Parts: sequence; structure tokens; C-alpha cells
Amino acid sequence: MDHFDPALISVVMPCYNAAPFVEEAITSVLQQRYAPLELIVVDDGSTDASAQIVERLAAAHPGRITLLHQTNSGPYAARNYALEHAHGNFIAFLDADDRWHPEALARLHAAMTDTVADVAYCGWQNVGEAAGNTQAYLPPNYVESDAAALFLQSCPWPINGVLLRRQLVDRLNGFSERLPTAMDYDLWLRMLATQPTVVRVPEVLAFYRRYPRGNAHIPRWRQVFDAIAVRETFVRRHPEPVAHLGREKRDALVYGSLLPEAYRCHWRRDTDSSRRLFRRAFLKADWKARDAKYILASFLPAPFFELLIRLVDNVRNARNRI
Repeated sequence: MDHFDPALISVVMPCYNAAPFVEEAITSVLQQRYAPLELIVVDDGSTDASAQIVERLAAAHPGRITLLHQTNSGPYAARNYALEHAHGNFIAFLDADDRWHPEALARLHAAMTDTVADVAYCGWQNVGEAAGNTQAYLPPNYVESDAAALFLQSCPWPINGVLLRRQLVDRLNGFSERLPTAMDYDLWLRMLATQPTVVRVPEVLAFYRRYPRGNAHIPRWRQVFDAIAVRETFVRRHPEPVAHLGREKRDALVYGSLLPEAYRCHWRRDTDSSRRLFRRAFLKADWKARDAKYILASFLPAPFFELLIRLVDNVRNARNRI
């Protein structure tokens, strides 16, 4: 590790067709009060003007931005490719459609170095036209709580809400690339198994953009299944951190998102996702009698499932009008 700059933060940014947002994201890096940093952008085979925008900004800020290219392979492959070229002793991740508060890296770095921690994390806020909840969120202090239970329940932070020591990232061999939507969550769970020292910065410093992504958006059922898969892998490979939870509590945490997400997709009329999620809930979730009509209907062929759900909704709406 001697060839890494001990003060440098390497910011890793995958970029795929992010032309409307990438300049704002890069500007938020360049405006960081913490000065010793490098930005490594990996263009993941963009077909829009993303690469040209990054090239222009790199030319305007020589020595601060490195632009790499790869054929379209997904964000986790892009992050791993960037890590191979990073020179910093600290690693931060910022996607090309997100941004930071100007104090973000300075305050995360100060907290990490003051406490000799491996990981520093902060609060965040969802932004953008598809952000359903835009309230600022401060995560719990994992040092003072049951971190294993909280990590199993949900991903502990967005990818731009954390600063890590390079040694920890290398020890974990970077990101796995086996699932399309949950490999940051997988990294945090594998990190938890190493028992790192973590420190919280109780300020909102990261902004996570949510916006309509059209036909390229990964369906909600796949996102839920991927998150469950990484939880299952963590429990199977690292039983010690979750042994205190007991089988019933552990399964509730691993599979607890199935029914709420199934109903959420149902009310949003995402019938393909709701059908798949209800079917998985039948096998894994702690469902009740009131859930039975939805779960049993999910085993029908898709057209019949959609028809039956509409009939159930119509009956309920008619009762509500009485």
C-alpha cells in the first residue's frame, strides 16, 4: 500500500448516458473543500454526450479528472475498473447523476481520521422528479445499535454516503458483479463481517437523485430479489454476526421486504412485479389470512392474475363507497 498517496481521496464515478446530470455531479466533486482528491470517471459505453462533457471538464481542470472507457458492462464493473487506477488511500463513490455537499469529503475524512475508523458515513436526501420522499435522513449510529440486524433489514446507506479506507476495499476485492442492482449492498454486508471501525457524521452531506429511467429501468421485483439474495449469501457465509438474532428474527429481516413491496407494486399497478413478489412471499414471508387472496391469485397465469386483482379492487372500492 506504500504507493498510495496517504492524504488523497480517490472519487470513483461510473457514467452511463448521464449527460443531463454528469456536469453537476463532477462540479460537486471539484467544489469539495477537501483538496487532495482525484476523480476517476469510467464511461460505461455511453451513447449520449456524457463522454464529451467529461472530456471538456477534464481539459478545463488538468490533473484532477481521469476519464476511462469500457464497453457497456454495468456500474459495478466500471467501479472495479476505476479502483484499478485509483491512487488514493481513501475511496469515495459518486454516481454521475448524484452530488455532494461541498463539505462532504472534508467532514467524512475528519471524522475517520480523528477516530482512526475504517468507514465514515453521513446522512442523505433523495432529490429529483421521481423522489417520493425528499425528507433528509440521518442513519442510526451503528456503533450503539445492533448493526447486524439493521444491515440485514435494509441497505445502510446510498453509495455516495460513505468514505472508506483503501485497505478495506482491497481486502474485500472490490465489488462483486453477479447481480445487477445490489452489489453495493453486498459490499457493505461483506464489510460488516470484517468488523470494521465505523463512525457517523450526523449531517446530510449526500444527495441521491431519483428520476424516471424509461425502459432501461430494472424492474422492482428484480431489485427486491437481488437484495434478498445478498442477505441470504451473507447469512450463509457469515453465521456468527447474526447468530444472536435467532432463526425467526433473522428470516423476518431477510425476507421482510417481500410483502410490503408486493403490495406497493400492486397499488402502483406494476402487476408483473407484484405477482412475482407475492409468489415468493408464499414460500418465505410470514403472511396472514388477509394476504391469501393476493398470494393465491399470483399463481394464476399473468392475464388471469391481473383480471382477478382488478375484480378484487372493484369490490373493495364499491364497499368503500357505501
